[in-house]
Amino acid sequence: MKSKRHKKSGHPMTGTHNIAGKLVTLIQLAVSVICIVLIWNSGLAPVKYMVPLIIVLLVLFAATHALQYPRNKVVRYVGMIISLLMTIVLAVGSVALMKTDDVLQKIGGATYKTDNMVVVVKKDDKAENISDAQNYRFGYQTVVDQDNTEKMVKDVTNVIGRDLKAETYESLTDEANALLNGNIDAAIFNEGYMSMIDDSIEGFSDQVKILYQYGIKTEIKQEKQADVSEPFNVFISGIDVAGPITTNSRSDVNIIMTVNPQTRKILLSTTPRDYYVTIPNVSGEQRDKLTHAGIYGVDASMNTLESLYGIDISYYARVNFTSLETIVDALGGVDVNSEVEFTAQGYSFTKGMNHMDGKQALAFSRERYSFQEGDNQRGKDQEAVLTAIINKATSPAILKSANEILASVSDCVETNMTQDEMAKFINMQLNDGGSWNVESQAASGTGDTQACYSSGSQPLYVMWPDENVVTEVSNKINAVMQ
Repeated sequence: MKSKRHKKSGHPMTGTHNIAGKLVTLIQLAVSVICIVLIWNSGLAPVKYMVPLIIVLLVLFAATHALQYPRNKVVRYVGMIISLLMTIVLAVGSVALMKTDDVLQKIGGATYKTDNMVVVVKKDDKAENISDAQNYRFGYQTVVDQDNTEKMVKDVTNVIGRDLKAETYESLTDEANALLNGNIDAAIFNEGYMSMIDDSIEGFSDQVKILYQYGIKTEIKQEKQADVSEPFNVFISGIDVAGPITTNSRSDVNIIMTVNPQTRKILLSTTPRDYYVTIPNVSGEQRDKLTHAGIYGVDASMNTLESLYGIDISYYARVNFTSLETIVDALGGVDVNSEVEFTAQGYSFTKGMNHMDGKQALAFSRERYSFQEGDNQRGKDQEAVLTAIINKATSPAILKSANEILASVSDCVETNMTQDEMAKFINMQLNDGGSWNVESQAASGTGDTQACYSSGSQPLYVMWPDENVVTEVSNKINAVMQ
């Protein structure tokens, strides 16, 4: 008898073949879950976006997975390709989210300030390191920044292995002159004072070199906690430092940004750098320039402005102003409204709206000699640039390059706002959408020449506050906070 032969089917059996395609869709599911968890934990996305996102990802998984069961190979391959593409997109998105989280953590949560103490010698000095200065005559001042100076003297003593041959002075200017005149071989001071010494002795920084430096970290205590869903104030400090942005330095830009998330209003209040004020817990009853408060830390600047206007400032953001061009270029340029027509550093600015790249924005922000009002007009121009940055940064179009922007500015911005608080604020912006109403104001005063606490008896240009204007600025800040 002839045995019966079973005819082999030309199609694989459903459920037992095409393992590779089903495995790819399962990987897609796993990456989808990871992406959802990352978005949820970041706190960036509003719930109204999370629910549709989860539904879409589940539907896409169900669709690509179902395409692996038909007997038609073309259908299965199409499903596999779609699944692979989805997996790649989700993986790239997950990596971007992790990078964004890292950047927000790097920028935010600042808890300390750094005083960069230095030993300087004349530029033509043969010493190459601090060991070469073992037998040098050192000098330091004993009036301001005494704690840090004492720590630096102790550190230098330990490093060179012997007691210092030292002279003491009653002011930084006296100490600096002693170095240039050859009365001492090396000077010890806080690098934050370098630009202030330049105000007294023209070209001092060009005549010396740093032989040794020692960073002293001090914790910044945050006494006031704010809810970013409620109105709050942010102190924006524009500084010029070559090293880490945590380094204490003069604050050449002093803007209070009052934010009311409920009314979607932002008020920018500029205080001139030369405002002649007292620095709480530092200068006592003596007055000093507002810019000098930054030498003692961002908290000293905040305390000074709080005392001046009778307000609370919860957050600060320090911006290395030389990196302003990095920020503007990262945003793809900004549109800045200029009150006047002028030329600065080879760039011409017309009255009205000007599109600027980073270099143009920096030149626009720094110019003061073209104006009769000098520093007052410069403060208004800085507000105009900041307004343009805010408008660009809060526009929906910027979301597609948000991660690249954050990464590019991470080294030139720091804030005490935590990663969670920044994420919550971004979440609110995404949830509510729409633009912000940005207004600005500037304090003013009368120019004079006076001695300052930080510079000793050396008279410097200062600006006496106009008390009526100070009251107006304070009232407007409090009005926006309501």
